[in-house]
Amino acid sequence: MEIMTITLTREAPQSLWGKADVSFQGHQALIHLSAADELRQVQMAARKIRSQGISKVQLDGELWSLDSQWAFSQGFTTAKGPFEVLWCGDVSTQATLSHRFEAASFARKLVNETPEELSPVILAEHAANWLKDIGGDKVSFDIFEGQELLEKQWIGLHAVGRGSERPPAMLVLDFNPLAADAKVSTALVGKGITFDSGGYSIKPSEGMLDMKCDMGGAATVTAALGLAMKAGLNKRVKLFLCCAENLISGNAYKLGDILTYKNGVTVEVVNTDAEGRLVLADGLQAASDTGAELIIDAATLTGAAMAAVGTNYNAIFSPQMETLQLAQQKAATVAENVWPLPLDAWHKDMCPSPYADTANSRAMKGGGAGGASNAAGFLWRFVSPGVNWLHMDLAGAYASSATPLWSAGATAHGVLTIAAMLER
Repeated sequence: MEIMTITLTREAPQSLWGKADVSFQGHQALIHLSAADELRQVQMAARKIRSQGISKVQLDGELWSLDSQWAFSQGFTTAKGPFEVLWCGDVSTQATLSHRFEAASFARKLVNETPEELSPVILAEHAANWLKDIGGDKVSFDIFEGQELLEKQWIGLHAVGRGSERPPAMLVLDFNPLAADAKVSTALVGKGITFDSGGYSIKPSEGMLDMKCDMGGAATVTAALGLAMKAGLNKRVKLFLCCAENLISGNAYKLGDILTYKNGVTVEVVNTDAEGRLVLADGLQAASDTGAELIIDAATLTGAAMAAVGTNYNAIFSPQMETLQLAQQKAATVAENVWPLPLDAWHKDMCPSPYADTANSRAMKGGGAGGASNAAGFLWRFVSPGVNWLHMDLAGAYASSATPLWSAGATAHGVLTIAAMLER
């Protein structure tokens, strides 16, 4: 496999290349920086270079920074075919990039995996084993599945997953590099719906095709924890992955069902395709029980978030302004994009039910106006009062088709932000 050398330059291309931002000289490609957003330009240039059938590159030259090398790798990555990016810079920079790439590749592989190969239990096992390989005896975990979920009073996860022959599962993992009784710094919660048919509120075929990505939240928080551990994280973190398949069968949960959660909140099911918030409710209660200083959940939760912020941002929500500011600050340090959307106390009541404390959505397309904030308001009911909490709706974690910035498939966008927040 021949290696193409990639160099950044601020010089204009030779006239024969016109106004192109990429030119070639033998086995060297030049990216001609000219845009206000240089990282975006580098990522787009990487997509163009990869589209030429080039699969192994060496980054070279003085203009490469940590962020620009990472942006290049994001654009160069595809879901199929072998490829390799060789980093430049000092040893520390190359080590950081290698750790990032391994974590992002882990998340991408999980998200891009076929639903047949990635059942709920297998997802939990893959996540646990990867983190165990990194953390050794600092990592302990349990996987609860099927009827065991009812014994733990994880009602939502059991209801959503019971329609599948392959049981739902909750991964409870503890990374503790400190004393046995150390305080939990952060609890992570990830939505792990390995396939989402929509249940009886069935999705159309074109909407169902990409639903292998609906465990993107679980992949994101797992990869973030692994990345932080590789960077030497010295804080205790607990991880909860809520894993299930949302399928249709004679045993599947139905519209009109009422779920009574461990904290006593009753929920009427008005849309079986609003299942992510039902499983996260269990994870958030479990996370609250840890006494963690901060709870972060991540989920491919709503189309409304994508409508609001597009697919190059992740939407963030929190009752605490300082938590939103922390997320924005940490995202900026790793060149990822987050944007806060509204969350007020009255959002908890935006999905009313005449039969229960709340419904899991509103009985209209997309959950009606403000759907992403209403979903966050629903989740807020399951976070202990006063706890610092960040909800990340992963609008940018998956590209259903190729774009100028991303190949089709998982992007791992969000992994670096959450890893940085763990290291706060």
